[in-house]
Amino acid sequence: MKKKDEEPGGEIDLTPMLDVVFILLIFFIVTSVFITEAGIDVSKPIASTAEPKNKDLILIAVSPQGDIWIDGEQIDPRFIRSRFELRLAEAPNSSVVIQADQSANNEYVMMIMRAAREAEIADVSISTEA
Repeated sequence: MKKKDEEPGGEIDLTPMLDVVFILLIFFIVTSVFITEAGIDVSKPIASTAEPKNKDLILIAVSPQGDIWIDGEQIDPRFIRSRFELRLAEAPNSSVVIQADQSANNEYVMMIMRAAREAEIADVSISTEA
């Protein structure tokens, strides 16, 4: 009896599976919600009338030394308004939340509020502990 030529075994093509995995990965990256942080941790003042905010937020933090942080980077106070205008171009209905440290100088908070008003942002809030 002559041995039959062994036929090569069936090979599994993984290309379609990898395509599906990459498509799912792209889908989850695009649909995920990214939480933006101001850049530093601050000790917020306590308030009895705190209320939560849920829409697009521009978080800006003020350190006790007067450093101003937006989106994880320290910025020069002269460029606050231009940064607000850039963020408004991305999300027109954004509101500003100022995360000022308890011991921060109020001059910096007022400077941020003035820049928000000049950038025509209607909703400006100060973050507190409830």
